[in-house]
Amino acid sequence: MSAVLEAQPTSATARQRGKNADALSRLARREQHALLGLTLPALVIVGCVVLIPMGWLFWLSFVGDNGFTLVNYERLLHPSYRLTLYTTFQLAVLVTALCLVLGYPLAYLAVQLPPRWASILLICVLFPFWTSLLVRTYAWLVLLQRRGLVNEWLQGIGLIDEPLRLVHNFTGTTIGMTHIMLPFMVLPLYATMKSIDEGYMRAAANLGASPIKAFWQIFVPLSVPGLAAGLIVVFVLSLGFYVTPALLGGGRVMMWAMQIERSVAVYSDWGAASALGVVLLVITLGILWLVSRLTGAFSIAGGK
Repeated sequence: MSAVLEAQPTSATARQRGKNADALSRLARREQHALLGLTLPALVIVGCVVLIPMGWLFWLSFVGDNGFTLVNYERLLHPSYRLTLYTTFQLAVLVTALCLVLGYPLAYLAVQLPPRWASILLICVLFPFWTSLLVRTYAWLVLLQRRGLVNEWLQGIGLIDEPLRLVHNFTGTTIGMTHIMLPFMVLPLYATMKSIDEGYMRAAANLGASPIKAFWQIFVPLSVPGLAAGLIVVFVLSLGFYVTPALLGGGRVMMWAMQIERSVAVYSDWGAASALGVVLLVITLGILWLVSRLTGAFSIAGGK
């Protein structure tokens, strides 16, 4: 009898716990449905401006006058398209590497400076954003031409005897794109470096690490997230550049964005333009996946 009396409160407590669990589960599902309802307008907008155009792009690349066809992709095997693709990725990789070489020390300097001087430096970095891309490109065209300020200055100090060809070629395009892309590398790097606790560096110094060793083994691994973000943004934006290569390249530097524009504007060939866009998108996504895996591996190796 006493056992029965002791078991009654236990079973009542279990039933109460079950009711509480069911209530919490219903409350969690209700919150999930509410959050889904809040995000539904954003999902509809993303579907309208991203998914539907991408689907239309894929469809156009596989459709010809007689229905389904692969002729648009077979055309990409032509040497001229392969050369253009090679130029596009060569220029994007080079600009990304130059932005990394220039941007990392600049961001590190901004972190080390007092707040007032760091603000002035960041304003100088952000200043190009306040000017039109077309104006900046034409400014480089004026500076780098044969009788521009750069050639006159180099001749004035006796470094060269004849003006250098700095525009309407690969060199001028690289210089212009690097200048335009540099803020996209500096800003994520600065945000990440600013969040690194200075105590880590002091702790490394107290444990006997030299400043260079502490920088490479502590600071650089902690800045990998900002570094990866900057590399991805600069590389992806460089792949789709059109204005700067068209003006500073002078028609001698042909990128795939220019090839797409020519296919649509000159030849009205939407199938070829769509195939170019699809292949560029697939290659870009593959590279981004590879970079994310590598940076994740680097972060783990850095001891995060």
